[in-house]
Amino acid sequence: MAPVKHRKVVMLGYPSVGKSSLAIQFIKGDFPKDYEPTIENTWSKTFVLGNDEFELDVVDTAGQDEYSLLPQSFIFGIHGYIVVYSVACARRMPIVLVGNKTDLPAQCRQVKQEEGKKLADSWGAAFMEVSAKDPERSKQIFTKIIEEIDRVERSFSEEKKCSMM
Repeated sequence: MAPVKHRKVVMLGYPSVGKSSLAIQFIKGDFPKDYEPTIENTWSKTFVLGNDEFELDVVDTAGQDEYSLLPQSFIFGIHGYIVVYSVACARRMPIVLVGNKTDLPAQCRQVKQEEGKKLADSWGAAFMEVSAKDPERSKQIFTKIIEEIDRVERSFSEEKKCSMM
């Protein structure tokens, strides 16, 4: 068998959507009976998928609200992200999908603007294409995420609060 492949994924989402329950079910084959808020846990599991053996580290995060900052450990050395939401709650995560490096020559482009827009639409996200060399367009990214956060907060009034099970 080939050498073990190491992978690290981070689970993100609002508090109490079930991130820990999903991780524990995968790692231990068990569903937790009680809700305990997570600060941060890293779970590891080695398993075989096809002809490959993987050692997977799952970083189970505290519920991320729109004001949380992700620590560097959630950014560097990560192979993928799992974003979890509850089907019992219509709250949407404010997202801006940004295609960068539009200043490069046309022959460098591998993702068409329409493809980026289509992906953003499928996520219910705002979409922009920019060049980090353009200060005004760069600023617009951060203006847009603030607008998206405000839009979600206004649509999520007190009477629509989601409940924990």
